[in-house]
Amino acid sequence: MLREVRIKNGLVRGLPAADPRITSFKGIPFAAPPIGQNRWRAPQPAPDWDGYLEAFQFGPIAMQATPGINKDNVYDFEWHVDPHVPMGEDCLHLNVWTPATSPEDKLPVFVWFFGGGLQVGYPSEMEFDGERIARRGVVVVTINYRLNVFGFLCHPEITQEAPEAPANFGHLDQQFAVRWVQENIAAFGGDPSKITIGGQSAGGGSVLAQLTSPQNEGLCQRAIIQSGLFAPVYPDNRRPPRGISLEDAERAGVEFFDYLGVSSLQEARDLDGEFIRQKALEYGRFWGTVVDGQFCVDDPFKLFVENKRLQVPVMAGHTSTEFINRPQVKTKDELKSLAQELFTEDAPEFLARIDWDNSSLEEAVEKAAVNTIEYAVRVAALANAEIASGLPFYYYNFDAEIPGPDNPGAFHSVDLWFFFETLAKCWRPFVGKHYDLARQMCNYWANFIKSGDPNGLDATGVEMPRWKPYTKGEPFGMLFGDEPKFSRQKPSAVMDFLVSQYFKD
Repeated sequence: MLREVRIKNGLVRGLPAADPRITSFKGIPFAAPPIGQNRWRAPQPAPDWDGYLEAFQFGPIAMQATPGINKDNVYDFEWHVDPHVPMGEDCLHLNVWTPATSPEDKLPVFVWFFGGGLQVGYPSEMEFDGERIARRGVVVVTINYRLNVFGFLCHPEITQEAPEAPANFGHLDQQFAVRWVQENIAAFGGDPSKITIGGQSAGGGSVLAQLTSPQNEGLCQRAIIQSGLFAPVYPDNRRPPRGISLEDAERAGVEFFDYLGVSSLQEARDLDGEFIRQKALEYGRFWGTVVDGQFCVDDPFKLFVENKRLQVPVMAGHTSTEFINRPQVKTKDELKSLAQELFTEDAPEFLARIDWDNSSLEEAVEKAAVNTIEYAVRVAALANAEIASGLPFYYYNFDAEIPGPDNPGAFHSVDLWFFFETLAKCWRPFVGKHYDLARQMCNYWANFIKSGDPNGLDATGVEMPRWKPYTKGEPFGMLFGDEPKFSRQKPSAVMDFLVSQYFKD
């Protein structure tokens, strides 16, 4: 087993995981601390160290709202359970799980971006234990990155200081970490030419941002986007804006500096990080991806659909009951007017597909309801199929029965327990069928990471249900219910109509 390795910055010592055939290395700095003059600056190289770095525990989580204190929030209840988890600006660390016995093993590599709306989250969440995927012959890397105002604030002085990197510091952290993996992962038995980047929710959106950045040629060979493609169909102001302009972001930064009581970038950098964290929470603004003309040159979803992206195989999907978008109307006439506004000459076809004449308003609204992530994934998958590039796009829908007194359904993020195969860490009363499903999902993910094709044998030696790529003629995918099943069920009539509308000029 590789318990000690030499990387670019020095020697690193790890520990046996629960399975002693796996070694875990936790809290390895991949960049210099983003403090002082490095606050609101692109990540800088980590300093070298003497002797061994004992990589035995996770590094601090990025500055964010204190986790685990809002028990009415499903995420605090489900995962963010510890309000005492160490937090700090010096957070640019990553973690590695490797099954390799030699640096010559050249195993495929999986780099994971956590979710949390770019506002919260951390790689040390209990569901992100990489051991089970590593047991399948994969080197797993989970990375930390800056969040919220620390990761995505802009300001005219920042742009003037570094016009080549004026924004998106959290995304630049992710990019920098993957480049670190390319340079160092061979020491852990990984193959730098076989990297898959993956993430869920905002982590999946981050994968999309990396895939569509002109800076990232050769960054990875495969990509997994879980619940990370968003394209609301109906007007809905509840979701934060995505991809605002640099000019708008700079104005927001100036306003935030006023709120902090400072008038210059240097004064803001001199402030205590905890003070900024508290003031940002009071301020209550969403800080996210900026179209800065450097890392991000346009809406990443639009770029992906236009095939302006890294040409790599993609796996993408969603859970069945997340982010349902319903038309916000109070009468049938309002629904009719909205359809006319959105779909113009095709409004009658849309209304016919929801059985306008024979449905009550409530029934019509429910028939028109759309899982916005499913919609976005299907648009992206169809765009990929139309290109005829030969690159596969594997689509899935997670619809497993989730136990518990809250009867939650297949809510946003619950699939994390399954493909990481970490159900045993969850409080929910999972039973045999759930563990079987998790084992098989982890198999599919590991196979895709290895080859770009998720298919293969289960641990029993039996071939798992065949998962075919999404095509125009067969817009199908894997349905993860009580067991995996390749579903040939066509999208609903309304979904089919809405996807077709996306490609109309």
